[in-house]
Amino acid sequence: MTTISGEVADGFEPVREAFAANFARHGDLGAAVCVYHDGRPVVDLWGGVADPDTGRPWARDTLQLVYSATKGVTATAMHLLVQRGGLDLDAPVAKYWPEFAANGKEGIPVRWLLSHQAGLVALDQPVPLAEALAWQPMVAALAAQRPQWTPGSTHGYHGRTWGWLVGEVIRRVSGRTPGRFVADEIAAPLELDFFIGLPASERDRVSRMTYQQPAVDFTALPTAAIPAELRELVAAWRDPNSFSNRAFSVTDPAEIDFNSPEVQAAELPASNGIGTARGLARMYAAVISDVDGVRLLTPETLASATKEQASGADQVMVVPSRFSSGYMLPTETNPMTGPNAFGHTGRGGSLGFADPEHGIAFGYVMNHIIGGPDDVRATSLVDAVRKSLK
Repeated sequence: MTTISGEVADGFEPVREAFAANFARHGDLGAAVCVYHDGRPVVDLWGGVADPDTGRPWARDTLQLVYSATKGVTATAMHLLVQRGGLDLDAPVAKYWPEFAANGKEGIPVRWLLSHQAGLVALDQPVPLAEALAWQPMVAALAAQRPQWTPGSTHGYHGRTWGWLVGEVIRRVSGRTPGRFVADEIAAPLELDFFIGLPASERDRVSRMTYQQPAVDFTALPTAAIPAELRELVAAWRDPNSFSNRAFSVTDPAEIDFNSPEVQAAELPASNGIGTARGLARMYAAVISDVDGVRLLTPETLASATKEQASGADQVMVVPSRFSSGYMLPTETNPMTGPNAFGHTGRGGSLGFADPEHGIAFGYVMNHIIGGPDDVRATSLVDAVRKSLK
């Protein structure tokens, strides 16, 4: 039986039970979960192994790469710039990044970058990975790229390109790289363990990820054997020219080893944030409330930041999705703790979100990348939080 370490406030014991069940029944190897309620921590738990190869145990300060849960942190950085008057989300991107106007993009507002409506989900010519990690070559490629659809006409998850697009606006407006801005303006005031661009000094604290292959490879099945509700999605997976594939093939090679020191040291504001569950939850807590004297967004900024901008059929994920200006909004498959919640998931199961109606901020990180409909780890923890609130 996995040893669970940490603390749980009275009334939130169901979260500990669900966390233990994730190890016993749902595939967790190493993980942590943290919950804030009304600006104070009520759950802070961790357990398992940080490196399944060596048996290194998961410690209180173990760091974990959280894939696209990074986007919620980067979006918060953008809204800080808006709040301070340096950025207008309804102004053209080209106002801040003149080169972006190429190929008919002069009218795209900054907001459409955040809400996945800009049509820049893929590149005609992938960028060598080493150059993409160096930042500027990828930014130049995106500035020159023609949109894949009429901007604003639909939306599709910009899984990889989002980070360079939004990050370059942060860089142009603030004069700092997105990782530096997050470090200075979010992590430092709140004393967070969260990095976009991992310092070499922190490398030894990072957990090593392992990946579970799907139990069934639907792309190898005859169409008649695929459940009807999955056929459109599987058809997109099978098509190398679909947005579902091209959105994650913007580098050469397309596959990125997120365990590698080079990738973790780079700044990928869409996908390589590294931190603790505590860091994620504490940031979201400070977005909706005062946390030890720090509040990141005012109520007015928060209301604007979390207003729905895009919803319905997603051109990349081929399932319904909902986005505000940078945050995911609740859906049937990711309800969070209520209709007013907002946050972001990450590949394989990680999740960070806030729910101002219930005063909840939540962070869950893990090193066993599962994903798909069979992965119930995050939802079981969120269900336990909901049960605790009742």
